[in-house]
Amino acid sequence: MKRRDALAALGAAPLAARWPRQTPSRSDSMKKEVKTTKAPQAIGPYSQGIIAPPFVFCSGQIPLDPATGQLVSGGIEEQTRRVLQNVTAVLEAAGSSLAQAVKVTVFLKDMNDFAAMNKVYAEFFPAPAPARAAVEVARLPRDVKVEIEVLALV
Repeated sequence: MKRRDALAALGAAPLAARWPRQTPSRSDSMKKEVKTTKAPQAIGPYSQGIIAPPFVFCSGQIPLDPATGQLVSGGIEEQTRRVLQNVTAVLEAAGSSLAQAVKVTVFLKDMNDFAAMNKVYAEFFPAPAPARAAVEVARLPRDVKVEIEVLALV
């Protein structure tokens, strides 16, 4: 007896029958763009963030001052603080916050900056802290020291 037949004999409905796939049409898509002037404007074909309930996907932010479009001066601490302020602005525009973050990815130009970045990072995320990955990369846009992207609940 095949497994499928055995499950049917026990009264189990096929998986497809229990959870039918429903693909939304383009007109009723749940995807919504997030835009705010309180974070740097997108400088390419991407959005600051996308709401796809129950999540908001925040694009990677770098340490640009949203008012001037210029990089912040200073080291990894100042850059991390500005990046997290930018992330906060995008999340708030989406109706979320850092407290709702579930996954963070930190891109560092130099892993030797991890401890200093982590100290500032800890100031922004309440317990329980989100899941996180931190990786060293060869190069970041505008040769910044840190870029951070966030996935949060809305």
